[in-house]
Amino acid sequence: MTTPEPGPGAKPTPDAAQNPQLARWQRFRTSRNAALASEHGWLTLTSFQWLEGEPAAVEFAPGLWSTDGTAAVLTAAASDGLTLVETGEPVDGTISAVLADEESLMWVQYGGDDGRQVVVELAMRADKYAIRTRDSQSPVFTEFDGVPTFDFRPDLVIEARFMPYPEPVDVPIGTANPLVDGVHRSVGELVFRLPGTDHEFHLQAEEEKLGALTVTFHDETNGESTDEWRKVSTARPRPDGSVILDFNRAINYPSAFTPYGTCPMPVRNNSLDAKIEAGEKEPGLF
Repeated sequence: MTTPEPGPGAKPTPDAAQNPQLARWQRFRTSRNAALASEHGWLTLTSFQWLEGEPAAVEFAPGLWSTDGTAAVLTAAASDGLTLVETGEPVDGTISAVLADEESLMWVQYGGDDGRQVVVELAMRADKYAIRTRDSQSPVFTEFDGVPTFDFRPDLVIEARFMPYPEPVDVPIGTANPLVDGVHRSVGELVFRLPGTDHEFHLQAEEEKLGALTVTFHDETNGESTDEWRKVSTARPRPDGSVILDFNRAINYPSAFTPYGTCPMPVRNNSLDAKIEAGEKEPGLF
């Protein structure tokens, strides 16, 4: 796999030296592509499998896997070649792990010259245990050379105002997996206008670390040049509530790269009746 460059639409241009905003975006794209190309990251997923009550074989991993509803259980022999990700200790017998809902654990690994080609992630989703296999030889990973993007659009770097709710509101949502429901903790709304429109948009936002905000949204490019939905994050709002909403930094959820994601959908009203031709495009990987 080659080290990814910024990707289509994000390659350095002579204007970058004279345009700090463009140069910052190009650095963002380089970092984004490098993060996606991390070993055993989202591009390496090869399966999502629910665990059953009786010990059973699964695809792409040795051993017998099950759950008693409280814990996940794995039984394997040393000859299966499984080792614990955290310690490298061989799995020889029966082990178990307990997770809370929405937690994940890179649990065991096997295969390849170093015994680490495939990592098996244990996950708790919708109060049920599942595993995801992450194979560092997946073609989606080994052939990755960057996410396609639109060209940089300075007119879609927009000043918005944040209108916080008195208290966060938990909104039920769907996810990329129809068997998994999700919850969006809305802390307020970002209010703004788009170039060429005559009305305000109100998008519900979630709070991230250090007060940053993330908006998950639909727009009219979805299914045409972009995935079904995307997200964009902002810095912490200024004391006056203003914030820069840069749609050039709109990115795909992992479910755009793999059918094995459980990524959250937008809340019902986070839809823009406009084409946001900025940020990441549909990767078209599966």
